[in-house]
Amino acid sequence: MRYAIVGTGAIGGYYGAMLARAGHDVSFLLHSDYDHVSRNGLRVSSCNGDFTLPDVKAFRSTADMEPADVVLVCLKTTNNHLLKELLPPLLHQHSIVILIQNGIGPEPDLQAALPEAHIAAGLAFICSAKTGPGEINHQAYGHINIGNYSCPDKALLDKVITDMRDSGIKAAEVDYNEARWKKAVWNMPFNGMTVALDARTDQLLTFPATRSLIREQMMEVAGAAQALGVKGVDEAFVDKMIADTLVMPPYLPSMKLDYDNHRPMEIEYLYTRPIAEARKAGFEMPRLAMLESQLRFLQTRREQL
Repeated sequence: MRYAIVGTGAIGGYYGAMLARAGHDVSFLLHSDYDHVSRNGLRVSSCNGDFTLPDVKAFRSTADMEPADVVLVCLKTTNNHLLKELLPPLLHQHSIVILIQNGIGPEPDLQAALPEAHIAAGLAFICSAKTGPGEINHQAYGHINIGNYSCPDKALLDKVITDMRDSGIKAAEVDYNEARWKKAVWNMPFNGMTVALDARTDQLLTFPATRSLIREQMMEVAGAAQALGVKGVDEAFVDKMIADTLVMPPYLPSMKLDYDNHRPMEIEYLYTRPIAEARKAGFEMPRLAMLESQLRFLQTRREQL
């Protein structure tokens, strides 16, 4: 199958490079890194072993790329307004678009923009950062859950998961809503709290007060998921997320990196939408609603400087 990576950063660069290294046909859309990657390829420094992908099918525009069977969208959701123009050249009648993004709600919004598209969610549990042009630092984990949103071809989705596993990526299909809300259990507390308190994940769990607050926030996400009828997001899963984070290397999530580098934060899909969805089901998320307000203050103040 032919793959296209839209957003060759910490996530897209890693998964695309893993697929290409295994021999799959992968095209990469690049922006500022295009010249560097065209000359030097992609380099992945990984906890599972470093490697370089010397010959990369790199493109500046999707208009120059061939239609793909699988399009992995790894852009930040703050750029999703671009997808209506970026994706059509990459799609044929049976293509699947997998949004490897944070938050609640990007799939229905994309479906509204591109009604004929076949869409799935990709929830990456990975510690990875882009450290320079064409340089990816994979620090821990790396598995991905895929939840089908509107793809009618189950065999195609199965083939994607098989390709990923054959490429050294742990992948599984899960229920769409379960996948989205399970990722939110980790994302909503840690992304915002690292910004609001200017702290790493390990520091937030070292101090009893913030560790307790992180757990309370996680339980709010689990409660919201349950109010919406989502199964599998419970107290045991919350405890697993905390345990998994405790053994991770010290980590700065994507929102913290965005804030530190004066980029827009993904507040809409990471906070505003899930809080609104929970409220529709009669469930309030007061701790996370307060965190959302703090993040919007910080974002607005930064924009005014």
